[in-house]
Amino acid sequence: MGWHEHGMSGWGWLAMSIGMVIVWALIIAGTAVVFRYLGTAQRTAAPPAGPSPQDLLAERFARGEIDAEEYRSRLETLRGGGASTTRG
Repeated sequence: MGWHEHGMSGWGWLAMSIGMVIVWALIIAGTAVVFRYLGTAQRTAAPPAGPSPQDLLAERFARGEIDAEEYRSRLETLRGGGASTTRG
């Protein structure tokens, strides 16, 4: 009983080797897809909503950082009604 009595030629070994590479590639790719899916499933939660730009502008006005004219001008700009006339 020798090693060459199995009846497989060089082409059989080649096909078996390529098949094994394909099997391992599928296993690795499948594992990567599962981990990627599990990772993105945890990150899909929406971040908490912050205050709107209008709310931030109203807060600045309430704190006295901007005057009424600048508040109205910026509010109109935020609503899409015109250009801003900001003062430094």
